[in-house]
Amino acid sequence: MKQPIVLTRLQNPLDLIELSRKGLSRAAVDLVAKKLSLSDREMARILNISERTFHRYTPDTQLDTSSTERLLKLMLLYQHGEEVFANLEDFKPWMRQSMRIFGDKSALDLLDTVTGFEWVDNVLSRIEFGTYS
Repeated sequence: MKQPIVLTRLQNPLDLIELSRKGLSRAAVDLVAKKLSLSDREMARILNISERTFHRYTPDTQLDTSSTERLLKLMLLYQHGEEVFANLEDFKPWMRQSMRIFGDKSALDLLDTVTGFEWVDNVLSRIEFGTYS
């Protein structure tokens, strides 16, 4: 089994807040995007940054608190999906598939809002516990 995306430093919400405030770099974004097979356009939308601004970032550019938090939430969501689907490669296509539960949109389409993150995570939990319908 492949090594899951591990966020060992995030033991509780306060850890997420503190790391979000500290900020992560564009280089970290690129590593996550590669691991999750997401394009620059998709990452910019998820991070709530214009694509043009995103492309101007150097690898050392620090993300602001909001964008860092979104990146961490993305990593946590994919970690949860990897746990539910048993591996990341099976979860990635699920994120791109249009689903009736999401109004015929893909889960990935919803990740430009905090509510979308919560909704997708909730559906993953329902799948995990066998209450998905």
